[in-house]
Amino acid sequence: MSTPSLNGTGASGASASSPSESNALDKKHRLVVFASSLGTVFEWYDFYIYGTLAVFFGKLFFPPENETAAFLSSLALFGVGFSVRPFGALVFGRLGDLVGRKYTFLVTILVMGLSTALVGVLPTYSQIGFWAPVILVVLRIAQGLALGGEYGGAATYVAEHAPAKKRGLFTSWIQTTATLGFFLSLAVILGVRQAMSAEAFASWGWRIPFLVSIALLGISVWIRLKLNESPVFAEMKAQGKGAKHPLRESFANWDNLKIVLVSLLGATAGQGVVWYTGQFYALYFLTTTLKVDYVNAYMLVAIALLLGTPMFLLFGSLSDRIGRKRIMMVGCLVAALTYVPIFNSLTRNANPALAEAMERNPVVVHTTDYRNNIELAFTAMGDAAGKIIGLKRELSETDKVRNFLNARGTPFILAPANPKGSVVIDIGATTFVGSDTKQLEPALAAAAYPKSADPARINRVTVVALLTLLMVYVAMVYGPIAAFLVELFPTRIRYTSMSLPYHIGNGWFGGFLPLIAASVVVFTGDIYAGLWYPIGVAVMTFLIGVVALPETKDRDLYKD
Repeated sequence: MSTPSLNGTGASGASASSPSESNALDKKHRLVVFASSLGTVFEWYDFYIYGTLAVFFGKLFFPPENETAAFLSSLALFGVGFSVRPFGALVFGRLGDLVGRKYTFLVTILVMGLSTALVGVLPTYSQIGFWAPVILVVLRIAQGLALGGEYGGAATYVAEHAPAKKRGLFTSWIQTTATLGFFLSLAVILGVRQAMSAEAFASWGWRIPFLVSIALLGISVWIRLKLNESPVFAEMKAQGKGAKHPLRESFANWDNLKIVLVSLLGATAGQGVVWYTGQFYALYFLTTTLKVDYVNAYMLVAIALLLGTPMFLLFGSLSDRIGRKRIMMVGCLVAALTYVPIFNSLTRNANPALAEAMERNPVVVHTTDYRNNIELAFTAMGDAAGKIIGLKRELSETDKVRNFLNARGTPFILAPANPKGSVVIDIGATTFVGSDTKQLEPALAAAAYPKSADPARINRVTVVALLTLLMVYVAMVYGPIAAFLVELFPTRIRYTSMSLPYHIGNGWFGGFLPLIAASVVVFTGDIYAGLWYPIGVAVMTFLIGVVALPETKDRDLYKD
């Protein structure tokens, strides 16, 4: 079957077109990319404001017994929104393959936008009790379900409009809008925080960024209403070749299911963890672990994002020439090999006082509750899962010391019990027995453990360079992924088939990364222990992807 071009010249598109026709084509492409990308802007705006503001509203929507538990609970709830994305992919993917791309992601952006905005008017735990976290859970689930259908629709829509040799470049524009979402959230949050006192912001000002999303929703809906259906989908429907049972064809057919599984484990899982490590976890590490003040942390990340964003287009375009698979696999491998030294270097350059104190006066907690880091990692993940479903765990003596050190931002090492007591803490050469944390503060201060990073000692050039390197890894795995997934599956079930592995990879493997990594760090005291999760997933993706993934860049979408 010949491949019609957007200007109706047939497979080759070789016939000459006038400048006005070319300009019209360019305008059409720009509208398609812009309208499709708005959902990604919305997704990442919500992502950053929720992740950034969780420390404020976590204590407002959950029982006020334990601030550390409330914060982890808010991250757990963050993960709940991601956990339902694959189900949204099934619901909206099926709808997109049956009725079309345009109308489906018009619905998804409406649901997504309203779910974000309503958080801004949600009553707190003190006002309506347990209904506060329940309603918050419902909103996060609705938001996650809508997002499950959003990305697949946007990527499919853009790729099916794009010239055959520029699908990587066109779809990579979608990825760059994550940076716009970040800057939009950054501008709103910083603007609101600077306009009021810290107390007012913590009390009610944090709601404003959520309410601002209403304006973004209105613009998104208005622009998407102007779109036409994808030409590839429209031709397929005109020829009567559309899928009648997209879910059955996608997942009950072993040939296609095998591709779904390989694309998940060999592409999107690694892409998900590399993305979230380079974007959100890096920001979390600076603010929560290294105690860099929010203005400096946001500015450093913002500069790195500005420098790194063109890389999405570079690697998207490069994938049109040398292939998608090679770039994504190299990105996963180099990320896995260099995460630990990069984050070590972030510590030395963002909070050198902390790095010096850790080296000269390590904090060691000897406890009868001692388990090695591997056991603790699984305990931490189990505890995180318990928070999602509302289980509580009795605080032990070790937990009390652990909570104090974590809240203060002091890394520690867990060690087997000391005969002097059930909990014994060494701070350099000084030893304390028992869980009375009041005695620890003077000793930690004497050992030069800072409560926050000194802005004057931050090596900004090096920190930005390290954060930009993380962004390069993100661009390598994320720039080509949309074109790769679109090309991997046939048109009649493309929306359904590509959405599921993408959202399991990003929603489960990537979306739970902040919670898993933070929980592992909290339990072990090792500020780098959380990195072993993304390293392990990236290595798995590299090994499976190299062996099992096909190259897709030259596939003809019209032949499906």
